[in-house]
Amino acid sequence: MKTIIRKFVLAAALFAAFSSLAFSQVYGVVNVAVNFEREAPDYAAELGNQALMGTVVTVLGRSGYWLQVRSPEPYTAWVNEMTVTLMDREEIDEYIAAPKYIVTAEYSNIYSSPSEKSERVSDLVMGDILRIWTAGKHNRVVTSKGFVGVVTPSGKPGYVRAKDVEDFTKWADTRKPTADNIIATAKKMLGVCYQWGGTSIKGVDCSGLTRTAFFMNGLLLPRNTSQQVRIGDEVDFSGVLRGDFDALLPGDLILFGNPMTRRVSHVSIYLGDGKIIHSSQVVRINSLRRDDPDYYDGVQRILAVRRVIGREDSNKGIHSIRNSPYYFPGNGHFVLETMAPVRQSTI
Repeated sequence: MKTIIRKFVLAAALFAAFSSLAFSQVYGVVNVAVNFEREAPDYAAELGNQALMGTVVTVLGRSGYWLQVRSPEPYTAWVNEMTVTLMDREEIDEYIAAPKYIVTAEYSNIYSSPSEKSERVSDLVMGDILRIWTAGKHNRVVTSKGFVGVVTPSGKPGYVRAKDVEDFTKWADTRKPTADNIIATAKKMLGVCYQWGGTSIKGVDCSGLTRTAFFMNGLLLPRNTSQQVRIGDEVDFSGVLRGDFDALLPGDLILFGNPMTRRVSHVSIYLGDGKIIHSSQVVRINSLRRDDPDYYDGVQRILAVRRVIGREDSNKGIHSIRNSPYYFPGNGHFVLETMAPVRQSTI
């Protein structure tokens, strides 16, 4: 009975949401450090995804103070209305074109004045994006005492330590998504607690770890394992079952699941020498070699290995941030992926 009631409530919410779309298309920008996207308009609903500050979303509907949004992965979920700044098409185009910073520190803060003793405006995490605060008739970039001026998507000005951010355009233009760089980013997350639906350093699931590691190196991966198993190029992993890892390269995605149903449920990044990094209870490193003390008992459940590095912008499901219309102008309108996300359990 509870299941029937929940389905009825969700259906009613969806009907109300879509019936509210009689007006022109509305967009939005995430205005909190990490936005928790839920599968239904309810705080008790399952966490499906996280979106970082500065992420552009399409608003699909409303139920009370909940907004149904579609983020770039694409992922459709529900968020609190106070966590998204609504914009029309002209405003969103202006926002995308505006100069910005990206947060490269693992954690940071926006302060009300250029001092860590001043009141906090917002917390920040790695990957958050903020507009650059400029002032005067010459649009001078605001800087003071080791801080830079920023403006949140909601229009709040503030100050961030200069060492915690980089110019977003310069950052995107200089990304080198090599195996070493992607692995180094993934290792910054070591010890972070597993969080179903998480894609940030505040808490991350298995596919959220891979997405974050590639994102911070300039590449956009789909959100879930059910999507990531279809990107890049297939790699023959038959030797792995015999302890032979010669066919694998560092940075490859190794995907696990049920060999009988072929249902993928877990993903890791290959480090080399039979080792992987993945989010399983916590972000950790394990070995796929049976005799190693940190052996991960999942070799027999490997369903696929995908080579992603070097396959971006080639119709293989991986896109560079620099060429994404969600982050930079001149890249066309919002064109969403065709792969529909399917939430899956982890191993």
